[in-house]
Amino acid sequence: MEANRGQGGIQQLLAAEQEAQHIVNSARNAKMARLKQAKEEAEKEIAEYRAQVEKEFQRKLAESSGDSGANVKRLEQETDSKIQHLKNEAARISDDVVQMLLKHVTTVKN
Repeated sequence: MEANRGQGGIQQLLAAEQEAQHIVNSARNAKMARLKQAKEEAEKEIAEYRAQVEKEFQRKLAESSGDSGANVKRLEQETDSKIQHLKNEAARISDDVVQMLLKHVTTVKN
């Protein structure tokens, strides 16, 4: 009779072990499913964010390219006025520079 009780206890332990294994497997599968779902949700959020950033970039690009004609014209005007200023300054001091060069070239020092 003792052998039957021992045998029955072993059977209960094996059944409990199998049940525990099923619970662990079930939990593992649920965890994997949740991780897969979380990954899909994250990829979806990333795609939405990327689309939003790209849209904002395209909007700013369109705004700035619309101004580029005005910027080019303004820069050309500034450049032309600076070139004219330099030409005027060069014309104003060219006689003095020539006189100074002639003085230094013709002066003999011992």
